Amino acid sequence: MSLTTFARHERLRARLATVLDLSGAAERAAAPVVDLLVRLALAKAFFAPGMFPGVGAADLPAAWPMIIVQVIGPVLMAVGLLVRPVALLMLALTLRAQFSGAAQDEHLFWAALFGWYVVHGPASLSLDRLLSNGMRHSPLPLAAVAIAVGDWVNRATGSLYVLAIRLWLAAALAAPVRSHPMLPVMQDGMLPSWLLILAAVSLVLGLGTPVAAVLLFVAGSGMAMAGSSHGMTIYEPLLLALLGVSGAGRYSLDNLIGCWARRATRAHPDMPHVVIVGAGFGGMACAAGLRHEPVRVTLIDQENYHLFQPLLYQVATAALSPADITTPVRAAFRDNARMRVLRGTVTAVDVAARRVIADGRAVAYDTLVLATGATHGYFGREEWATYAPGLKSVADATSIRSRILDAFEKAEATEDPGLQRKLLTFLICGAGPTGVELGGAIAELAHNGMAKDFRNFDPASARILLVQAGPRVLPQFDERLSAFARASLEALGVEVCIDSRVELIDEDGVVVNGERVEAGTVLWAAGVVASPASAWLGAEADRAGRIKVGPDLSVPGFSDIFAIGDTALSLAWDGQPVPGLAPAAKQGGAYVASVLRARLRGRKPPAPLRYRHQGSLATIGRKSAVADFGRVKVTGAAAWWLWGAVHVFFLAGLRNRLSVMLGWVWSYFTFDVGARLITEAGETSPRRGD
Repeated sequence: MSLTTFARHERLRARLATVLDLSGAAERAAAPVVDLLVRLALAKAFFAPGMFPGVGAADLPAAWPMIIVQVIGPVLMAVGLLVRPVALLMLALTLRAQFSGAAQDEHLFWAALFGWYVVHGPASLSLDRLLSNGMRHSPLPLAAVAIAVGDWVNRATGSLYVLAIRLWLAAALAAPVRSHPMLPVMQDGMLPSWLLILAAVSLVLGLGTPVAAVLLFVAGSGMAMAGSSHGMTIYEPLLLALLGVSGAGRYSLDNLIGCWARRATRAHPDMPHVVIVGAGFGGMACAAGLRHEPVRVTLIDQENYHLFQPLLYQVATAALSPADITTPVRAAFRDNARMRVLRGTVTAVDVAARRVIADGRAVAYDTLVLATGATHGYFGREEWATYAPGLKSVADATSIRSRILDAFEKAEATEDPGLQRKLLTFLICGAGPTGVELGGAIAELAHNGMAKDFRNFDPASARILLVQAGPRVLPQFDERLSAFARASLEALGVEVCIDSRVELIDEDGVVVNGERVEAGTVLWAAGVVASPASAWLGAEADRAGRIKVGPDLSVPGFSDIFAIGDTALSLAWDGQPVPGLAPAAKQGGAYVASVLRARLRGRKPPAPLRYRHQGSLATIGRKSAVADFGRVKVTGAAAWWLWGAVHVFFLAGLRNRLSVMLGWVWSYFTFDVGARLITEAGETSPRRGD
């Protein structure tokens, strides 16, 4: 096959895969909610008294197991605990009710739904799923066996059950009247007959099943709410909703088409090779945008995980664990055979030979995307880094956490009041978002998190200073929000020092405006510099080391090299520099991917990047924050809840979202801080040469 034919074939596959990815993402997002609603509806129905016919007071001795099931079963079903055995028992009782009295469509749909849970089990919003990993390896008798049996039932019969449900619903749609006691009446007045036949054929073939399910769901829901004369109940739409978010299963045309669209194609010898350096927000967004394109992609990073940097300060202040804000890079791209992930440190780019040098190894590229981020900038006083660490990596965060906690431990051990005051003095250089968030978090830790932990001193006596060279904190924000942030910090006990310039940092503390402040812990949040990527290329850069890029984020003079995120100086914000924020890096990565897609498809390149500012947020402690969305500005508790929701939403992975959310809820109501570990030396007065 020629490269041209191959590329055309792959473009069709890529377009279809993109559509399927979007629909699949919507289905995955809706599936837990639909599952929960179905379980709640079944629980409510089963909890209704008098559900089973023929059970009176005289039958109570023999019927007590059924009554217990009717009381306890709905509770377990609602919370998602022991769902499979409970659903199996309820399925048996439902079938008994169906055959012991007049046939009811409602009972048939109950049976279909309970059978679904026997085979598939509940979705992620259930105790069964939340506890499954721990129970699988627990010493509880038969726990591991029960979970293994459930998994086997799902693998062996899951697709067959979905096929049976599709055929059952299709037969009900095609049948004009009840032709069998196990076949419900669905079609009377529901939709035009030709649409019903089309939906039935779709269900039989498994072609466009989610679309057919949604169509029938909308029609069925309307009839159920309107009290249709043909006995439509809400359980029919719920079954259709489950089918819609779960898909048609293995035995369907939908599955065959999806497998073809997502099938990993063997790399063509002449397939272009895109190398992305950096697995931050920009690099990951660019790689994700190329996942269906006929290219080989190599993603190189110093670490094997993607870090959610906006919450790094919470690791540094013992509120979160590093695992809560990191996601393995390989896991994000494990299904893409043309994506390669390398852990290594890039030290040079050989532009002439079109090679990247990583740990002494050369990696050839056709297109290079530099998303190498930034590190701490000390304005030419790099020796300060020994005494005032910055916050850019997990290692930085755990080191700072150790320094902060070790300061309290040493203060407990000393009897020298002067040394204790020094140990309990925390000075933060820089009052941007990172500095403000660090100051508020350390104040909360001292006043609430460790309130009763020490005997030799009161943790609330800790002195936290926030030093800012400019006239106000959060200079990127509106002046009103800046003033609010300062007032919130001072309410927490943070001393805000504006128009104060740091002149010296050493092992004894800091000199600010000519006055020495003895501080045991000094943290740097005053500035950053870009990685040395501009030096690798010999490209023009600004004072912070950012490469000056063109409108399409390419490096001038190198049409095959792009720079994004903190590595690049782009004027795509209405002529102003794009800020160094996570959303900006994501937009840059997605834009470069669109440029490369246009080149691969021989299309006109997209219009120059136009950065869309999505707002700026900063939190101050546990109940206050500021949010600036341009015309809309929010402060206080409302901004804090908004800040939390945004950060949880953008975290990668359900596990991280749940872990962070539950951790915040727990600490909010208990004032307990869980990740208070000293994992390294963390000296508050660092040794020379550290």
